[in-house]
Amino acid sequence: MTARILVVDDIAANVKLLEAKLSAEYFDVMTAMNGLDALKSLEDQLPDIILLDVMMPGMDGFEVCRRVKADPRTAHVPVVMVTALDQPSDRVTGLEAGADDFLTKPVNDIALFARVKSLIRLKMMTDELRMREATGQSLGVLDAADILSPDIAAGPGRILVVEDRPAQIERISNALSPPNELTVTSEAQEVLVRARGGDFDLVIVSLGAESFDGLRICSQMRSMDTTRLVPILVLVEEGDTKRLVRGLELGVNDYLVRPIDRNELIARVRTQLRRKRYADKLRHNFQLSLEMAITDQLTGLYNRRYMARHLATLLEECQRQSKPVSFLILDIDYFKAINDTHGHDAGDEVLKQFAQRVAANVRGIDLACRYGGEEFVVVMPDTDVSFAYMVAERLRQQVADVPFDIPGVEKPLAVTVSIGVTSTEGAADTADTLLKRADQALYKAKRDGRNRVIADAA
Repeated sequence: MTARILVVDDIAANVKLLEAKLSAEYFDVMTAMNGLDALKSLEDQLPDIILLDVMMPGMDGFEVCRRVKADPRTAHVPVVMVTALDQPSDRVTGLEAGADDFLTKPVNDIALFARVKSLIRLKMMTDELRMREATGQSLGVLDAADILSPDIAAGPGRILVVEDRPAQIERISNALSPPNELTVTSEAQEVLVRARGGDFDLVIVSLGAESFDGLRICSQMRSMDTTRLVPILVLVEEGDTKRLVRGLELGVNDYLVRPIDRNELIARVRTQLRRKRYADKLRHNFQLSLEMAITDQLTGLYNRRYMARHLATLLEECQRQSKPVSFLILDIDYFKAINDTHGHDAGDEVLKQFAQRVAANVRGIDLACRYGGEEFVVVMPDTDVSFAYMVAERLRQQVADVPFDIPGVEKPLAVTVSIGVTSTEGAADTADTLLKRADQALYKAKRDGRNRVIADAA
């Protein structure tokens, strides 16, 4: 794993030392000798991680970190404070400024590389989600207002605490509850059951427990689909670098060295909850962009693009199994007159209600789409033309017999629909030939007086 790392320190020897160590591990290293230079370098090129000294003249590391995290362009870049300060109050100050971790000088090489690689893995996941979100915006399926800032509020969370020492459990509970909702367990098997079904925002695991193997629990959580993305914060004994490094390699998100400082615990938990909410929202936006890319925003039915891809695949599958596929094209009669007489808002409402009636009169396996304008399509797999005709006729009657109540229009509107029906005839049929035959049937229904169903398999 390689990455671009920005090293910021006002002492040249420290910069040279870190640069040499990181370069030997094949990292691409950038350097800055003070806070202002570091912020300026971020304008030209974004690193994957920042190693930041705290005690610098002019602008200290805390202020640099605050500015990095306040800028939406750089807020997602992990910041590790490299400092001689080792008091819990200093770490809390850094965490509140947005720092992701602390390394105490002189830096332990093993801990340095493990933490850097761990944070880079997490950043790569976030970068992928951010890229998908940006793609959604560029495609027009997400508004600019939907694009998130990483500085999202944490709020209370549901936390699973895995610890077997009563005194430690009490200390953690007193610090985190309230406002958070805590579930505590010391049984290894119970942990996995609860984690799978508990929808937790964070799991805190003790690596020094006697009744279970904390690393094993972390490994199992990272191997299960339901818990793979849940943040894990481990509690580790001071000096137990070997176990900490192993935890980071397994995908642990953060750690706290005993004895536990209440304020540092609260700050680290708040950071993990905030990041999870940010990642969850990114994933939600991505899923939303997928749905919007394949659905018609006005009616909620699938759009023409999705129908075209789905129909081709469906035809191949049904032809392989020697099963028929039927196809309906529906066109609302005199729709232009509705728009001209009652306005486009009324026309849009007719389209919405019409789409609801279509969806209510087809089966779950059928694919209902808005083809464009006032035209709709229904694809019916494993269906012959006679059954498709029956469905189309039922739908035509349901539209014609029940007028449309439109807000702002005094009387319910009488609406009718013309429908063309066709079905596959053999292996030579393609999506294009099916569409053409259904369209010909629709044209005949329009020509013969509208408000009718015509089946054309010829």
